[in-house]
Amino acid sequence: DIASMRKGKLEAADRGTIFLDEVGEIPLAIQSRLLRVLQEHTFERVGGSHTIEVDVRIVSATIKDLKEEVQQGRFREDLFYRINVFPFTVPPLRHRKEDIPLLVKWFVDRFNRKMDKNITSIPKALIKHLQAYDWPGNVRELENVIERAVITSKGSILKLTDNLVIPAKVRSRAKLKETLTEVERAQILNTLENTGWKIEGTNGAAGVLGLAPSTLRDRINKLRIRRHPMK
Repeated sequence: DIASMRKGKLEAADRGTIFLDEVGEIPLAIQSRLLRVLQEHTFERVGGSHTIEVDVRIVSATIKDLKEEVQQGRFREDLFYRINVFPFTVPPLRHRKEDIPLLVKWFVDRFNRKMDKNITSIPKALIKHLQAYDWPGNVRELENVIERAVITSKGSILKLTDNLVIPAKVRSRAKLKETLTEVERAQILNTLENTGWKIEGTNGAAGVLGLAPSTLRDRINKLRIRRHPMK
């Protein structure tokens, strides 16, 4: 009948690639079937009576430690070694926060198209706030946060809906960094004023601060130190 002729994902992926997300969640009974596909390149449809051959490349992903799952008897050891041909680990989002700006832009563009929105501005303060958060739910949590923000934002500027709780230690580090920057800026500015804004040479600010002139110039630019004209 027509229902028996309907192709499943494995059959549809013949001579191609199929992605299995959260392979660590596959029940043991299904794991044996997947192992057969990998070893023999064959399977039967549910309720089917004949064997189907497939040539499929399988890419899998999981957040679980599969070696631990094998030791606990929740994942087949033979299947683990079959899918562990070319493994690589993607660090959690909290360890690669430099990726957040690109991910946010990608999600905003995606949801703009999906919801027919026109959000074109992502404030820098919003990005910094997102980077201060630890993201226990990883990229999926970020995706959900941005989706809600796109839904609720009015106009062209992205605004967060979620109240993300920033760990106290992160706030303390940010405050300490801000304080040290203020101290450094004040010290450089005071030295420049005392040396008549002379950077290098005898009695220059670079020598007083123990810095190379080029390093001092870089710090002046980074800290946006400007000499105000005398009245």
